[in-house]
Amino acid sequence: MSSVLFDVPGPKAIARNRLIGILTVLVVLAVLGWVVWRLYATGQFTAEKWNIFTFSAVWVRFGQGLLSTLAAFAVAAVGSVVLGFVLGIGRLSDHAWVREPVRWIIEVLRAVPVLVLMMLLYYGLPVAGIKMPPYFAVVIALIVYNGSVLAEVLRAGVESLPRGQSEAGYAIGLRKSGVMRLILLPQAVRAMMPVIIAQLVVALKDTALGFIITYQELLYVINQIGNQAPYGSPLIQSAMIGGTMYVAVCLVLSYIAYRMQRRVKRSPKQAAAIGNVAADDEATLTEAIALQSRAGKYDGGNSPGL
Repeated sequence: MSSVLFDVPGPKAIARNRLIGILTVLVVLAVLGWVVWRLYATGQFTAEKWNIFTFSAVWVRFGQGLLSTLAAFAVAAVGSVVLGFVLGIGRLSDHAWVREPVRWIIEVLRAVPVLVLMMLLYYGLPVAGIKMPPYFAVVIALIVYNGSVLAEVLRAGVESLPRGQSEAGYAIGLRKSGVMRLILLPQAVRAMMPVIIAQLVVALKDTALGFIITYQELLYVINQIGNQAPYGSPLIQSAMIGGTMYVAVCLVLSYIAYRMQRRVKRSPKQAAAIGNVAADDEATLTEAIALQSRAGKYDGGNSPGL
């Protein structure tokens, strides 16, 4: 038996795959066991190392660090999406005097590391007489970098759609702005949603770079508590707790992304008539868009083109 993509494995292949899976699990368990043993052998599980975490003030500092991380991420996430849409639409413009400068802006912003941007904003601007707090340096750097990346994600999503999608829109009188707003962008965002969320998770983890410029986010707190010499310098223990917080926040973000994807897939009957059209079925797509226009869901092509 075979499918479109691969041959169905036979009895020998199934046995071999199971053996490989079992060996992989055993190797992973062995590595984890070795790590736990080394932590135990070096006294990382002793009461002395964990005594500092019995104080409520320590947990308050962890909470403050987590809130600082979320505060920077929330603004950076919204700003990155907005900047990504602006640059992405400019990148798709039919006018070369718009498209080419935007392309160079995206390439330059993507090429500069986030940490370099943060350090330029925090340490470089004072040379020019501009003092920027660490929070704004972190947020602006994250917006600039992740926004440029999301712009390319959006462009790739739009250009991956069949040409018939836009041609059908032009055929019923839509201009470039109407085609982008009603046909291309909704499908591109839906298709690239996993990539967009993955990039936002990267932005969340990149807030830890603010530690370098003294922004008191979660990593700053981890390092601060972990270097308390009177309590045995519990750096590993502090990293375990802080890392658990990072994982929990990323899992929550992933769940929100999953719910968003499920919600995007659910649509009214008219939207379903558009979303379920085959990529090469231009006639049916045109009928669906015409149905939407009769319902008054677009501006009748009066919007200016890009």
